[in-house]
Amino acid sequence: MIVVNLDVMMAKRKMSLSQLSEKVDITLANLSILKNNKAKAVRFSTLEAICAALDCQPGDILEFVPDQEDG
Repeated sequence: MIVVNLDVMMAKRKMSLSQLSEKVDITLANLSILKNNKAKAVRFSTLEAICAALDCQPGDILEFVPDQEDG
């Protein structure tokens, strides 16, 4: 599964969701969906804008976490 660590990067940059929303021109609702791991997809243009605003790499925001086997 892909985990979105947007909140971690925002905290490191001391940036609020509303500040990021203004910088990347994305609604608070859509950023919140992304931040809370509810998004099904993210456009590269959106990822690029977020990375530019937070001065980070895509890997700083997106993390692959393998599914854990039960049993």
